Amino acid sequence: MLAYFVPFFIALIISYVLTPFVKKLAIRIGAVDRPDMRKVHTHAVPRLGGLAIYIGFMAAVLYSMPVYYEFLGFLLGATTIVLLGIWDDICNIPAKIKLVGQIIAAAIPVAFGVQIEWVTNPFGAILFVPEWLAVPVTIFWIIGFTNTVNLIDGLDGLAAGVSVIASISMFFIAVSINQYLPAMLLVAMSGAALGFLQYNFNPAKIFMGDTGSMLLGYTMAVVSVLGLVKTAATVALVVPIIALGVPILDTLFAIVRRKMSGVSIFQPDKGHLHHRLLALGMTQKQAVVSMYLVSGFFGLVAVFVANVSYTVGIATIIVVLAVIIYSAKRIGVLRGSGTGDGAKK
Repeated sequence: MLAYFVPFFIALIISYVLTPFVKKLAIRIGAVDRPDMRKVHTHAVPRLGGLAIYIGFMAAVLYSMPVYYEFLGFLLGATTIVLLGIWDDICNIPAKIKLVGQIIAAAIPVAFGVQIEWVTNPFGAILFVPEWLAVPVTIFWIIGFTNTVNLIDGLDGLAAGVSVIASISMFFIAVSINQYLPAMLLVAMSGAALGFLQYNFNPAKIFMGDTGSMLLGYTMAVVSVLGLVKTAATVALVVPIIALGVPILDTLFAIVRRKMSGVSIFQPDKGHLHHRLLALGMTQKQAVVSMYLVSGFFGLVAVFVANVSYTVGIATIIVVLAVIIYSAKRIGVLRGSGTGDGAKK
């Protein structure tokens, strides 16, 4: 375990030291998030903080491990998603162009052999995925995770903190099943995000922007394909989904809520979990800490499910989902609450 402390602290220190410089750069080039009717913050805040996360993360992993073929595919894809994020943070590119860029970034590691080639079924047998299906499924998986973290970036410190918790949860699972590369990538990512979080927690001095949120989601998506999805551990396919339960469920609830309201699923609203917590009278800090606690709970559930029998794992997931759906109904997450997302940071 000591070997993992080195990349963690390298990433944390570099990200922490570079963030103020990135903040100055963001202001200089106009990468600034200004308040409007859709935003929670009330004053202009520089974004692009994800660049500091990226540099810290890359320095840590390149120092800690040799670059081989599949790993190179991940590095190139991560760099592509960061360049796309920088472009978006500066110019606010159209959603369709961003999606094309995400597809390209997702296709890069796939071209280097990072694919969902097989998974285990509930009875322990191996299910092989044909290549014609593996490629689109893997690309869809990566894009889905990338946008899930991006969508939860709605309050100061929320996406960074939730990503740290999810990364650490997945790290412990990777270590327990001897997945060295995924574990190293996850611990480096958690360190880089934690270093940035010092400046991003309320009141935020800088936002990570799409540069950071897409990188965090992209990394966890590719890492899960590299190790957690392919492992023979019970219900391994759902483990990364559980670890990122907060943003994933928030996204699913948004789709259900908008369908029930008869509006497009792409129509922004203020029904996200963090909006509902604010509507209940919580401060930004209280709402964010509450979601940290929920994320920590999901992380513990993910670790538990990865180390128990299939029956116990499925029963646990069902119970947790029932509690979450009931709680979501009680606080109004499934009810429409007007337009205007206020979620972009």
